[in-house]
Amino acid sequence: MLYFNGLFGVLTLGLWIFCIVDVITTDEGSCRNMPKGMWLLLVLIVPLVGSIVWLVAGRPQHIARAPRGRYERESPRFPEYDRPGRFAATSAEDDEEFLRKCRERAEAQRRKARES
Repeated sequence: MLYFNGLFGVLTLGLWIFCIVDVITTDEGSCRNMPKGMWLLLVLIVPLVGSIVWLVAGRPQHIARAPRGRYERESPRFPEYDRPGRFAATSAEDDEEFLRKCRERAEAQRRKARES
């Protein structure tokens, strides 16, 4: 390791340690282009180049979430409520309309079941 002198060496060491920890803590299914074990070997064997290649080609890309719709909650209390398209009333009138539609749909289903 000829380049471990001075500031460049300290920065390379920091990048190398960050990338090793990042590869180890990344989920197996999230790694891109190669299996996780191969990425770890690459970063360990070729510190500077392997680290840069990991950051560019191997690290998982974080997908930005789509903006919330009109009927979605701003801050969910439970994770199951944080689904796209889930109805969340923004006012009492919207909630009453939703409940009315649910009751109408339930009555139509009951009528259809009685007829069958």
